[in-house]
Amino acid sequence: MNCDIDGDLENQAELEEKTRLINQVLELQHTLEDLSARVDAVKEENLKLKSENQVLGQYIENLMSASSVFQTTDTKSKRK
Repeated sequence: MNCDIDGDLENQAELEEKTRLINQVLELQHTLEDLSARVDAVKEENLKLKSENQVLGQYIENLMSASSVFQTTDTKSKRK
C-alpha cells in the first residue's frame, strides 16, 4: 500500500510538472504572437515614415530650388 501512495505522488508530481510546462509553452506562444504583431506594426509604420520623409525631402528641394538664397552663383563670370 505504501508503494501505491508513492506511485500516486510521483504521478501527481509528473502531472503538475506537465501542466506547468504546458502553461509556460502557451504563455510563450502568446508572447511570440504579440511580438510578431508588434514587429508587423513597426514595419508598417517605418514604411509610412519613409514615404513621408521622401515627400518632405522633395518639398524641401523644391523650396530650395525656388529660393534665390539657395541658388548657386558663378563667381568667375561675375569677376570678368
